[in-house]
Amino acid sequence: MTIGHHPNLSRACVRMEGLSSEALQQVAAYFQALAEPTRLQILNLLREGELNVGDIAQRCGYTSANISRHLAYLTRHGLVERESRGTSVYYRIADDSVYALCDLVCGNIARQLELQAAGRRSFTRTARRSATRK
Repeated sequence: MTIGHHPNLSRACVRMEGLSSEALQQVAAYFQALAEPTRLQILNLLREGELNVGDIAQRCGYTSANISRHLAYLTRHGLVERESRGTSVYYRIADDSVYALCDLVCGNIARQLELQAAGRRSFTRTARRSATRK
């Protein structure tokens, strides 16, 4: 059962506080599905539209078997949907809100990196001034 399809969770804004242990396990499983770089790469590719396993594998540079395993995981957790067409299976995003979450996290990481870089620049300037005064 995926978090997006959990009977006790509506599509409305549900806050984490007060969720049952079962619901929190579903939230953790959702984040675990996003906690793998290959799966994030697959989700990024599917942002452009639906693709089949071979197309995804070629673009990612991995084997079709590896990509199929990741797609099965993403499907089980409700992040992607699959549709058979003849001998091919096509995948698409099941819920576009995953991109808002990923963009939020990426923005947060970018801000953290900027702050770290600014701190290093400040430290370097201070160290240079101290060295020239000696």
